[in-house]
Amino acid sequence: MTETIHASCAAIDRRGMLISGASGRGKSDLLLRLLDRGAVLVSDDYTCLAAQDGRLLASPPQNIAGRIEVRGVGIVGRPFVEAVPIALLIDLDAAPERLPECRTTTLIGISVPVIALSALEPSAPIKVEAALHLHGLAFP
Repeated sequence: MTETIHASCAAIDRRGMLISGASGRGKSDLLLRLLDRGAVLVSDDYTCLAAQDGRLLASPPQNIAGRIEVRGVGIVGRPFVEAVPIALLIDLDAAPERLPECRTTTLIGISVPVIALSALEPSAPIKVEAALHLHGLAFP
């Protein structure tokens, strides 16, 4: 089963993080700052998901693979990876809680932890890394 969703995606240590939110919420901005901190691009703005062996795998749509929109600059090429197991979903539409309990969502039949963040806070990339460590699915 496969599906393309409106979300950006980055990987840290081959663990993928989907960044979802309405247009203008800061998906590409947060993605760019994560890349600056050492994450690897999977996809910007749209992500192809596939269920395989009980895991959710993310890849870029072919027409945007290796590209990220840098608002005010243009479309920039970056190295990218494919078929990355998703460990966490960052929800930019939900209001962040002070001490949240991690919730989950189901994407094409697979449960994924979800954390709400504000993408444009200066600490957002650090919070994403902490959330991945605390709540993200572990992979062998």
